Amino acid sequence: MALKAVHVSDLPNLVQVPDNAALALSDAVRLFKGVNEDDCDKMKCGCKLPNFVVMGHRGSGMNNMLQSSDHVKKSIRENSILSFNAAVKFPIDFIEFDVQVTRDGYPVIFHDVFILAEYKGAIFEKRVTDLTIAEFLSYGPQKEPGNVGKPLFRKTKDGRIFEWKVEKDDPLCTLQEVMEKVEHPVGFNIELKFDDQMVYTENEFTRVLQAILQVVNKYAQDRPIIFSSFHPDAAQLIRKLQTLYPVFFLTNGGSQIYVDIRRNSLEDAINVCLTGGLQGIVSEVRAIFRNPGAVTRIKESKLSLVTYGQLNNVPKVVYMQHRMAVDGVIVDSVQEITEAISECFKPAKDSEEDGLFGEEKQMQVKTEPGTFLQQEFSLLLKHVPELIHS
Repeated sequence: MALKAVHVSDLPNLVQVPDNAALALSDAVRLFKGVNEDDCDKMKCGCKLPNFVVMGHRGSGMNNMLQSSDHVKKSIRENSILSFNAAVKFPIDFIEFDVQVTRDGYPVIFHDVFILAEYKGAIFEKRVTDLTIAEFLSYGPQKEPGNVGKPLFRKTKDGRIFEWKVEKDDPLCTLQEVMEKVEHPVGFNIELKFDDQMVYTENEFTRVLQAILQVVNKYAQDRPIIFSSFHPDAAQLIRKLQTLYPVFFLTNGGSQIYVDIRRNSLEDAINVCLTGGLQGIVSEVRAIFRNPGAVTRIKESKLSLVTYGQLNNVPKVVYMQHRMAVDGVIVDSVQEITEAISECFKPAKDSEEDGLFGEEKQMQVKTEPGTFLQQEFSLLLKHVPELIHS
C-alpha cells in the first residue's frame, strides 16, 4: 500500500515568555575549565572538557530505518529513557538527545521536526511543536496498561516512509522525566532542536529556551549539562540567558550549504562561538578530516571540540581524533567504542608493539593526544576510505 504524507500544520503556535520569568540556577559540578580567564570566573560551570569524552547518540544510538539488519541501530527506541539507561551501563560521560517544546510549553525528547502516524491509509505529519503534551505522548507505546498509542512512522531523507519498529520499545518522554529517571552521574548534551525551514523571532526563541531552562534548572541538580544547537541564534541566545552551563555550536562543517552563511564551514563555526561567547563546537567528523588544520585553529581559539557522525562508530577514527586533540565523540555503537577506548588508552606495556591497526606497527596506540602525524593520517585514510569518497 502506497503511503502519502499529508501536512496538517505548517507553523508552530509560539507565545512570548513573561518579562518577569525567573530562572533558578542550581549549582553544578565543575566539569569544565573556562574558555578564557574572564569567562571562567563568570561561569559556575566552565567549558573545557576533561580528558577524552564519549557521548551516546540519542542514548544507545539512533534508529536507522534503512539499516534494519543492523542490531545496534534498531535494538532500542532512540531518545527514550530505556535507551538512555542502557547507554549509561557503559563508561560514557554524556548522553546526547534532542529537545523540542510543545505548543503548551513542555520540553519533550524527539529528534524529527515532524511526527508521523497513519489514518485511513494515509500518513499524516504534524509538527511536534504544534502538539500539546497530551497529544505528543499519545504516540507510540503507552505507560498505562491497556492503552494503545498511535503507531509511529518515520520518513527518511529520500522521502520513503517506514513504520518505526524497534526490538525494545519505550514510551515517548519529557525532559523532566529524563532528568528524574536517567541514572546519575552521566551528563546530558541537550540539543536545542529547531526547524531549518522556519524563521524564528527572538521572542519565539526565548519562549522555547526559557521553557527548557526552567526544567533544567529545577531538576538537573549536580548533573553535568551542555547545550548545543545547529541554529546560531539559538546557541548565542541561550548563552545570554544563562551562564551556568556551556554552550556548543553544532555544524556539519560545509557538507551542506545553508542560506545562513554562519553555518557553512568550521571557520564560520569558530566565528559564531567567539562572537557569541560560546564554549565549543560539535562538528560532523568528516569535516575535521577534510580540514585538519581547523582543529588547531579551534584549539588556538580556546574552544572545545566534539564530533558526531557515522564514522565515529569506527574505533580507528575515534583513536585518530584523540591523537588530533579532539575532546570527545558522539557515537551510536556505545559498547564497541567504549571497549575500544578502554583498550587503546590503557597504560602501555614495554613489550607492547601492535598499534590500533594491527600488524602495521607504524601506528602505536599508547601516545599523548595532539601528537598527530601525517603518516598516521595517511594510514587512517587507507583503512577508512569513506573519509575520502563520502
